[in-house]
Formats: sequence, structure tokens, C-alpha cells
Amino acid sequence: MKSDIEIAQEANMEPIQNVAAKIGIGEDELDLYGKYKAKLTDDLWERVKENPDGKLVLVTAINPTPAGEGKTTTTVGLGQAMDKIGKRAVIALREPSLGPCFGLKGGAAGGGYAQVVPMDELNLHFTGDFHAITSANNLLAAMLDNHIQQGNRLNIDTKQIVWKRCVDMNDRVLRNITVGLGRKADGVTREDHFIITVASEIMAILCLAADMQDLKERLGRILVAYTYDGKPVTAGELNAVGAMAALLKDAMRPNIIQTLEHTPALVHGGPFANIAHGCNSLRATRTALKLADYTITEAGFGADLGAEKFFDIKCRIAGLKPDAVVLVATVRALKYNGGVARENLAEENLEALAAGIVNLEKHIENIAKYDVPCIVTLNQFVTDTPAELDYVKRFCEERGCEFALSEVWEKGGEGGVALARKVVETIETKKSEFHCLYEDSLPLREKMSTIAREIYGAGEVIFEPGVESQIARIESLGFGSFPVCMAKNQYSLSDDKSVLGRPEGFPLHIRDVYVSAGAGFVVAITGTIMTMPGLPKVPAAEQIDVNDEGRITGLF
Repeated sequence: MKSDIEIAQEANMEPIQNVAAKIGIGEDELDLYGKYKAKLTDDLWERVKENPDGKLVLVTAINPTPAGEGKTTTTVGLGQAMDKIGKRAVIALREPSLGPCFGLKGGAAGGGYAQVVPMDELNLHFTGDFHAITSANNLLAAMLDNHIQQGNRLNIDTKQIVWKRCVDMNDRVLRNITVGLGRKADGVTREDHFIITVASEIMAILCLAADMQDLKERLGRILVAYTYDGKPVTAGELNAVGAMAALLKDAMRPNIIQTLEHTPALVHGGPFANIAHGCNSLRATRTALKLADYTITEAGFGADLGAEKFFDIKCRIAGLKPDAVVLVATVRALKYNGGVARENLAEENLEALAAGIVNLEKHIENIAKYDVPCIVTLNQFVTDTPAELDYVKRFCEERGCEFALSEVWEKGGEGGVALARKVVETIETKKSEFHCLYEDSLPLREKMSTIAREIYGAGEVIFEPGVESQIARIESLGFGSFPVCMAKNQYSLSDDKSVLGRPEGFPLHIRDVYVSAGAGFVVAITGTIMTMPGLPKVPAAEQIDVNDEGRITGLF
């Protein structure tokens, strides 16, 4: 079998104008970035905004394991399969971050014959959106420090600066730094921090803003520091909004590319789901809904993170109502959750499958809490046995959950036809009664506890020293009605990434809470999760190269 990048680089791509035309987008509604990618113009939205919405399908997964689940692969393959059965489909995805690309993942464009292309360009600089977000974030940081250096008219307490610089790279040594060393003209010496770009509030704002006016209003509300009197200081008070908006002007517009089978894909925005809200941009999703019968989108990592945030943050803020959820799993990953070592996952083991399938069970139960129809799909491997496949099928159906096999990695859209038909049938026969998990009026502490207990299965929720006062301050500033964005590791339902399966009754530790006032949510940091990841011992970057002909190698 060829590698993902080999398949992608051998693809026969169509000019992006042809792909866009399939969903009624004219050439004058595209700003081209080469032959195979483009940005959508604001004129397109003005033309289609009164169109009725198509159906919205969320693709999510069980907790990720080294065995791999293939959530993006399934999303892409399902979109291709919808075309195969005569449905007009658009895929709505996030843009990959350079951090995991050079760290562990080596790329994030799907896999096998269910990929979006150009794969190498998408994984690297794409259309420059992340660079614009990084620049806007760091411009605000520079203006903040300059304000302090130039007399500090706003009386900012340098011990209470909460705005951090960012870079789209896994660079652990930047987590905690000292700035302003040197001469008096080099600035005020203070402790500072970096986060990865995909955790920046600017990323969240771009993904949740409806238009330029909304973007500016959200940017203006960003809370950057507190005064010596404890009053909040915003980006608006630093007069930074206009310049940030100028940097983000083009980044605000959704990008369009194609799958290997020329299905249109809107790829825009990219907040992580373990440390941010994990959803592609609202503008891309809304545009896709106006252009397609079925919009297939995904949320990051497992359903405990991605789906919960998609429902309780994105859908709440945007008023979206998903029609169905596709929950992705693999037999291999379920056996891994059941205690099988990675090297033994190819062997039939029904006992381990029964032990590990409780992870899938918890995610099925969680989706049911939102009253959205759920279809479980198994990414089928050649090592999966009929007995194992039948066990999972019966397990799902006994719980009132639809089931379909998927072979999109190997067969592309043709391998997802059964899943596509099951999704269409489910939407036509089962009405979504979507609602959020908690009400806006619930106190922040109770929102966090509700997510921890209802979605993760925690028992006691431990608010570490100082957190209660952080929550009280946030509520006193008028942000108590905001939804909560829980920052938690992706590998376990608990805050301990080594605990697999379905842990129950465990203590969940919340060690930090802060408000993203512009994005419109409160972030709760759990366990040991970091907002600036580090590279692994052998980073994927060591295998990435470019040959004399300019062809990228090593992405996977």
C-alpha cells in the first residue's frame, strides 16, 4: 500500500474553479491561491445567506489511541460517499497545525484514498491563516508591553498580565520565559509565556466570528491584564483592534480545496480540542450548509472533548442544530482499551474487545444526552475478524445505536457507501432534538462539574488552590453566563492519560480558570494539560524533507 503522501501527490486534481462549480460557486466568487486552492469571497455569502440550510452531520470518535481511529479519514470518505449516492455534500474541516505536523502526527488531511488535497500544502503554510493569527496575537502582546514602557497610562499591573505570546510550533522552552532583559529601553522586565497558536484566543475568535464587525467587537473584548486596582484591561483600551483586524482580513474568509474524488472541502480555522474548542470556523460551516444537501464536519479528538465542545460552545453560540453524529471506532483501538499491547492488536481477542468496548459505550451514552441520532462506524482493517465485527455491531444495536462498516481508507468513497446510506436513512427516520448539556444560567463551577461528571464520568471535582477566587472574579466581571471550554488530555476520559477504558468515579482536578472574553467562553485547565506542547523524543520533523524537484517527502 502506498503512503498517504504518495497517494496524494499522484492525485489527478481538478482546477479549484471546477470543484467549486459543483456546488454553485462562480469563478468571480473565488480568490485563487494557485490552481488548487482558493478563498471564498464575501460576495458569495451575501448571495447564498438566505438559502435554506442542508443537513449537518458531526463526525467524532472514541478516545484516540496509538492504534488510530481515522476520524478525519472517515469525514472525508463519508463526503466522497455522499457524492456516490447522489447527494450534494461539502466537507468542513479544520486546518492542521504545524505543531503536531512536525511533532507526532506528520500531517492531518485524512488517509489512504480518503484525503483532502493538496495534502502537503494544506499541512504546511496553506493560505497563511495561521501566520495571520500568530501575527495578530503577537501584535497585541507587543502593544501591551509598549504601553507599559511608554508610561502605563492604564495603570497595568505587570504581575497580572494574562495575555500570552504564541507560535504555531511545539516549543516547550517557551512555556515560561523572562522578557525585557537588558537596558531600560528594552522594556519592563517581567515573566511571560507562550502558547501554541491553535490555543490562542485569536484562533477561537476567528472561528466563532460571524463577520468583520463581529470580529472587531470580539477582538475589542479580549482581556489582556488587570490594573493595580483589579480592573480588567482590554485590547480595545490598547487601541489594537483595527490593526489586528487588518491582519486577519483575509484569514477570515473560508478556504476551499478538494478530496481525492473532487468533493468540495471547506478547510478553515484550527483550534485544538484538548486545549481549545476544537471546531472549524463558523463561517465555513454556515457557508457549507447553504451550499450542500449534507455538510460533513468533524470535531477534534474523542467525543468527550470535540463533540462536547461542538455542542456546548459552537452550536450554542451559533444556533446550529446537528442532525446526526457519526461516532468512529476501530476494533484495534477497542482492544487496546481492553489492555492488549500494540504489537498484538492484529490477533482476534473477543475478551479484550469486550473489556475495551466500554469506552465506545460511554461515548454513545454521552451523545444520547444531547438527543442527536448516533451512527457508530468501524474503520475496518484486514485483521478484523467476522466475530469481532459482529460483536461490535450487536453491541451498538442493543443500545439503540445505528451501525455501519467503513472501508474508506482502502476504497475511498465506494468504501463509505454503506455508511452514507445509513446516515441518510437515520436522518430521514430519526428526528434530532438537539439541546445543550447545561443552561447558560448555571454557575461556572456547576458547569465544570456537570461536564466532568456527565461527560467524563468523574466523581469528585477538585478545584485546586486559587481556582475558586478565579471563578469568583470572572463571575463578578459579568462572564458567568459563558459556556466552559475544558482543557483536558485526549487519551483518557479522566485527567490521567494513562487510564484507558471507562474510568468512573475518579477525582478530576481543575488547576486554572480564565476567561476568553472575546471568544465568549471560560477555559478550565485540568490535570497536567499544557497549552504549549513539546516535541517527542523522535519528532516527525526528522523525516520531512524536500527533494531537488521541490517535492515534499516524509508527511504521512
